[in-house]
Amino acid sequence: MPRKKEKPIQKTTGKGGNYRKTKSGAGMTKKGVAAYKRKNPGSKLKTAVTGKVKPGSKAANRRKSYCARSAGQMKKFPKAAKDPNSRLRQARKRWKC
Repeated sequence: MPRKKEKPIQKTTGKGGNYRKTKSGAGMTKKGVAAYKRKNPGSKLKTAVTGKVKPGSKAANRRKSYCARSAGQMKKFPKAAKDPNSRLRQARKRWKC
């Protein structure tokens, strides 16, 4: 019987640094998104909306949608919601939720 391939460990630093460290706001880096798109052609993955946006624009709607989804995560994981240094809280801060 063939052995299953083990998934590579996703690192936050070094050669395969596709994710931001928690202190720098969690989430994926531009390099990480590019790597994901190479592995998954046709993907529409984008990085976080961090700058100023016009109300009602596509970016503003993406932010609003992310904030709504992550608010659900805050309810689902109250331990992470209470910790100001959790990846969830840092990512929400970076997205300006």
